[in-house]
This record gives sequence, C-alpha cells and structure tokens, in this order.
Amino acid sequence: MSVRVKIASKPASKSLWFRNPVLLGIAAAFLICCIAVFSVLTFYYVKYRRIVDQRISHPIFNDAAQIYAAPEPVRVGDTWSIAEIARDLRRAGYTKSGGKGDTETGTYAERASAIEIKPGPQSYHAPESATIHIAKGHVDSITGGKGESLSAYELEPQLITGLFDAKRRSKRRLLTYDEIPKVVVNAIVSIEDRRFFEHNGINYVRLVEGVLAPLMGHRRMQGGSTLTMQMARAFFLSNERSIRRKLAEMMIATDLEQRFTKQQILEIYVNQVDMGQRASFNIRGFGEAAQAYFGKDIGSVNLPEAALLAGLVNGPSYFSPYRHPDRAIARRNIVLQAMFENHAIGKEQLREAKAAPLKLASPGAEADEAPYYIDLVRDRLLSRYKESELDNSGMRVYTALDPQLQQAAAEAIDAGMKQVDAIVLRRRTRKIRTGKGRNAKVTTEVRDGPMPQLALIALDPHTGAVLALSGGRNYGNSQLNHAIASRPTGSIFKPFVYATALNTALTGDPAKAYTEATVLDATEGTFDFNGKPYTPHNFDPKDNLPAVSARFALMHSINTATIRLAEMVGYDKVVDLAQAAGIKGVKATPAMAIGAYDATPLEMVGAYTIFANGGVRISPQFITSVRDSNGDVIEDFTPEKSSILDPRVAFLLTDMLQGVINNGTAAAVRAKFSAPAAGKTGSSHDAWFAGYTSNLLCIVWVGNDDYTDIKIEGSKAAAPIWADFMVRAQKLQRYKDMEPFTPPQGVVQAHLDKITNLVATPNCPDDYDAYFIDGTVPVGNCEHPNGDTRNIFEKLLGLPGNEKPPEQPAPAPPPPVVNQPVPGATPPPQVQPPKPEQKPKKKGFWRRLFGGGDKNEKKPDSDNQGKPQ
Repeated sequence: MSVRVKIASKPASKSLWFRNPVLLGIAAAFLICCIAVFSVLTFYYVKYRRIVDQRISHPIFNDAAQIYAAPEPVRVGDTWSIAEIARDLRRAGYTKSGGKGDTETGTYAERASAIEIKPGPQSYHAPESATIHIAKGHVDSITGGKGESLSAYELEPQLITGLFDAKRRSKRRLLTYDEIPKVVVNAIVSIEDRRFFEHNGINYVRLVEGVLAPLMGHRRMQGGSTLTMQMARAFFLSNERSIRRKLAEMMIATDLEQRFTKQQILEIYVNQVDMGQRASFNIRGFGEAAQAYFGKDIGSVNLPEAALLAGLVNGPSYFSPYRHPDRAIARRNIVLQAMFENHAIGKEQLREAKAAPLKLASPGAEADEAPYYIDLVRDRLLSRYKESELDNSGMRVYTALDPQLQQAAAEAIDAGMKQVDAIVLRRRTRKIRTGKGRNAKVTTEVRDGPMPQLALIALDPHTGAVLALSGGRNYGNSQLNHAIASRPTGSIFKPFVYATALNTALTGDPAKAYTEATVLDATEGTFDFNGKPYTPHNFDPKDNLPAVSARFALMHSINTATIRLAEMVGYDKVVDLAQAAGIKGVKATPAMAIGAYDATPLEMVGAYTIFANGGVRISPQFITSVRDSNGDVIEDFTPEKSSILDPRVAFLLTDMLQGVINNGTAAAVRAKFSAPAAGKTGSSHDAWFAGYTSNLLCIVWVGNDDYTDIKIEGSKAAAPIWADFMVRAQKLQRYKDMEPFTPPQGVVQAHLDKITNLVATPNCPDDYDAYFIDGTVPVGNCEHPNGDTRNIFEKLLGLPGNEKPPEQPAPAPPPPVVNQPVPGATPPPQVQPPKPEQKPKKKGFWRRLFGGGDKNEKKPDSDNQGKPQ
C-alpha cells in the first residue's frame, strides 16, 4: 500500500527577500545616504581639522609686551606692615615660600616681626635676598642676604597693563591653568558646563534639552554649547546662528578634545572670552577682567567677584556692572546658585556671597592703568622696535610710573575739573525774561560751547623720571594726548626772561648786573620791533606803575615790565636760554617774553628742570629698562643731562618763584599747600601752572580743544589742581619730605627795605628778604641811600669818617660754571656809579648836621614794592 505525503515548501518571497527589488532599493538608498553623510562629515571634519591645524600652528595668543611700574622703595623709618609688603609681593607675582607652585619671579617668607624676600631668576632685581624688620608699624631695619645693613630696599615692580592690540584695541593678561583660582574654575564650570570634565566635547543631553526647552515653553537657563564648543566658535567660526555652524562646532569640539587636555581647553577659554569694554579698550579674558572690574590680580578675587566675572560671559554689555548694576547682581546670584547646586559652595557661603555689595574699581582707566602714559611708552618703543616684536616677544618694559602718584593725579583732576566746569557753565548761563506783568516768565539758557580739557605731568626733577601723567580728563571719550599738544605757554614762560637777566651777574660787571631788586618800568606802552609796533597790556590795570622791582614784576606777572627787561637783556639771549632748556619754538620778539609762542606741557616740564635741578636740564624719562620674556636685559635707559644755568642763578629764580606762591598771583595755593614750593601761573588762551618742591615738579594745563579762549586765569583753573595734587602727593611716603630750598655757595641773603629797595637797617623795619649772587647786593642802605655812613658829629664837623662799612666774610669760591649759554647785556646800572669828583658846594650848619641836600636834589627811585614779600 503506498502513501503519498505532500511536503509544503517555504515561500520564495520569505526565503529570497534579497531578491525583492523594493527592499533592495531601500537598502541601497540607506547605504548611499550613510556613505553620503559619512563623506560629507569626513569632508567637513578634514576641512575644519585643517583650519584647526593652521590656527594652532602659531601661538594661540599674542604674547604682547607687558608694562611695569617703577619699583616701590621701602626705607628704614617708613610706615609698613608685614601684611602690606606681602600683598604687594603677591601682586607682583611672588609666592609664599614653601607653598604650592613657587614662581620664577620670587618667593617670600613671613615671620613674627620680619619678612624675608628672595627674588627669582625672572625678577627685575638681582637674585639677592633681603629681610625687612618691622617694629610698631614702621621699618626698623633692613638686612641684605649677607647680613649687611641696608637703608632701603625696592619691591618688585607691579604690572600695569599689557600693550594693546592696535588693530582690535583689545587687552588681555595671559593666564596659565595653575594661575586660575579654583573659585573661578568652579564658577565658570557651574554656570557654563557642569559636565565639562566628564564629556568628550559634546553634551548630548544638554544639547537636546537646549533644543526642546523653548518648544515646551520653559525658560532655558543654559545654552546647548559646551565650553569646548564655545571655544571652537570663538576661535574658528563666525557668530552666525545656523544648524550648519552648530554641526561645525561639534566637529571642531571633538577634534579639540583629542588634541588638548581639559585643563588646556579651560586655559584657552579663560584667556579668550570677551569680558566687555573699559575706556576705549576691549577686555579679553578673565585676567584682564579682574584688573578692569576690581583693580586686582585674578589670584586675589573672592567668591562674589568670581561669580560676577563668570556671569559676564553670557552678555558683558547687558550685564555690565557699571551701566546695569542690578542686572549684574542678579546674574551673579544665578551663578552663585548654580555653584551651590553643583556642590562647589555651601549654603552659608551662598547666603553671604549673595548679600555682598558690588565693590568695583573706578570705571575710568586713568587712575590705575595710566592710558595716556602707556600711549607715550608705546610710541617710544615703536621708534626702537618693530610692532611684531612688541606684540609677540613677551617683552617686559619697566617704566618710571608711580601708581600711587598716578592715583593722586586722577583724584585731583576729577575734583579740580568739576570746579572748572562749574565756572564755565556759570559764565555761559543767563536768565531770559519774557512777557510782561503776570505773564512774565524767566527761563535759564546755557550757551553751547566746548568743555575744557586738561594735561598734568609730574616728574622727579633730579632724575627726570616721569612719575605720573594724564593727557586728558577721560581716555574713553578722547584719546588725544594733550600732554604733547602744542599750546601758547603764557606767563609760565616769563621765568626764562628773569633767569637770563639774573645770569648777567656772571657774564659782566657785577655792579651792573640785574638782580631781584632791579627797578623796572611797568607802565603800558608800544614796543617797536623791526619796524612793527607791539602794544601789550597788563592783566590788572593797577600794575601800570612807573617803577617796580624785578621780584615784584614776576610775583604779579606784569607783562610790560617783563618785556622791557627782555628788551634790555636782549631778546636773542632769552631765546638762547629757552631753546637750551628745550623750548624750541620761540622767536626773538617782544611777544616772546610773555609766552606768545607754543610749547607742549611735556616740553615745559622738561624746561623747568633747569630751575628745580640746580641749573641742570634733565630730559623726561618714561622707560627705564626693556627685558626679554626671561627677564634678561635688552636695553637700559638713562636720561640726558646738560648744564644750562649756574646753580646760583637757578636758586635766585627759585627764590623769586617762591614769592609768586607766597604773595603773588598763586597766593591761593598757599592756603591749601604749606610745604616750601616755587611756581608760576600762566594765562593766555589757556590756563597753566608750573611749580615744584624739593622732590617733585608738576605742570598743569587747562584749555579748550578748539583753541578758543578759556577765559579763566591759571590761578583759578590750573593752580587749584596743582595744589590738590601736591597735598595728596605729600601724604605718600615717597614724597612726604618736601624740604626748604637751600642756597648754594656764592649766594648771600640781604634784608631790603620795601620803600627804597636798599639794604634795610633797624630803623627801616618794613623789609623783606632777597638773595643775591655775591658782589651784587645793592650799595647803600635805607638810611643812607648814597652810601654816606658818617655819624652826626662827623657830618657836623665835615669829617670824612673813620669807620668803614663792615666787611662781609669772604665766601668760598663758587662752583665752576659748566655752561653759560646766556651772555649778559650791559643794562642801565641798578645803582649809578660815582661820577667824576666835582668841588662840593659848601654846606651850612644844619645841612652838615642833618645831611640835607639842595631842593632840586633827586631822591632815589622807589621800587613800589607795595605788597609784602
């Protein structure tokens, strides 16, 4: 029996699926898409990898030249504490000895009553240690590394700023990862990328949340970009918002994560990020931002400050603490909350930090960065080095700038210019009455016009070191440096006329020399020069006097008397002295004598060193040393010196300029500033004041940019700023010892009678002190103007007299005159020499007794001194 079995076969469509054309098409399309996507991704990956290769083949950041201040001296007896010295050393880059990460700059070790300082191989100073001993808040002693006693020690110079990128006008202070405080790292990571140290450049979870949050109506607290993606965008891409750019960010971020460590990526990010603007500069990186916003090194920022800096990254303009403090505080508190949620800070730290007020540095850069000063330093460097060297070599430039004095200058300028503005606005304001009766109205109108600008320069008159400089009232508003702008000098030029006259005591007959007591005609008149009339006027009509002393003429800045003196001495001789002192634009005309020609404040402060430095001109010095990135010297600088005046003449002029401050046009200065000082006001189109003490020379200029007349005297615009600055300077340890001016050998003092301008006696008590070069003291005295010193009996009997005038002790020989560029002219004699003897007319009894003369006998001229000296 046979059985037939039917075996079911498998359907062909299931066993031979790869023969299905539809499925094959889908698979092929998918494969092609994958290949295409892979090819596209590979293409762009290679493309952006090449971009990254090209970008990182050069230094990522320019290593711009760093500008340093002058070293701060510590002297025995100065007021210091160990904590203050340690703070300054930390700011200069020193670290505590034995601590984490000793630097190449140097280390220090604190003890109970002393601090030991050890400069490193990259220090400005030689690597020799010193120990400063403190007792009761003062420096008790200083010992060197070998146990020797030192009178002073200079601390490491402080970094002021880096030279800016001229193309982008940006500044940055490069930091290494080890220099970034942990509090700053925690703040950045907490608010910008909490999983930074965990992901590989892309945080997919956060990216998805960032895309979906707006669609779900939630406020997005953080963006989808990681720190690595932000770095990719900043360095290699534009700010375009598109999917293409986002994909490019992701590819570059992946490549960067393979090339750099997390620490290197964060270091680059911290140095690159935009942190806002200060003055006219863009702030780049956290290092520069810490200085700009808080006036401190990044290593010194606290928790609230670190949170504020981290919050600025999201919108430096929108969250600017200067323009929008409320927004800045709110953003800071968001960062603090994120740090708490990220377990970077505790609850108590969170509470205290949120309650902390904003403590910001001055919004202007004038006080701590001295931008006008730095611009001049840059100009001088560019005259010697290529710009590429300044931008990329890490050069260290050491200057003469004193940050404390620069701060004093900024404060004095701020206070003084408010007063100047008030005067200007008051003069431009007027009341206008309209209508009549009950309908009458009074409105106030302020005429338009420029607001005055300013320049202030302070230097050490004995070294030429430019200690402080401001070329304007606000660098952010105007970068025009008025310190090097030429303006009419006005009456601050007059001392060069009087110095030329005083110099005649050394170049001719001393009996015919000009002195402080020389009598001058101060009446107004017309001067003829090369056939051209010139008719100047005195500022005060009361000064139109027929006879004043040279001292009085300078003290009250009398124009006509000064021009007549220049005419008698010789205009060309005055020009010779002025040009030798550094004022190159003057010409030999009558107007020259009262400051009609232009000079810059920088030229004038250099010229005034011949008075403040014993006759020696010393050129203003900005840069003291240039060194490479390792601290090795490239070039040291010394100022140029030249002897222009005899020190005796320089002292006489200084004595006359002291009269200007004590009783002359600058008498208002004495009400504020009590230290010995000499100075001169100037008023032309502009307001000037030039003055100096034994250790500080300062010139202040105030004027309008459009060259219009400011119509404010130097005594009211410039002198108050000078006085305020000097008061602040004297409070600083370095400048507190402002000593009286001492006469050199060959200078004698005499008491002169104010009426006769001759040597005073006890019977002429209304006198004043004046100095003379030996041999030029006026002949005679107030009782015997003709030199007749006989007593009453000798006069009665007609005897010649037996007593001789007391002889003055022979002075020590004066120092040799190195350079006398001002040969003196022969002036009308101050005291007429005796005429050839004539047979005297016989005198009667009473005339012999009382010494009377004829009715027609002339009396000696009065110098009309008038006011006390």
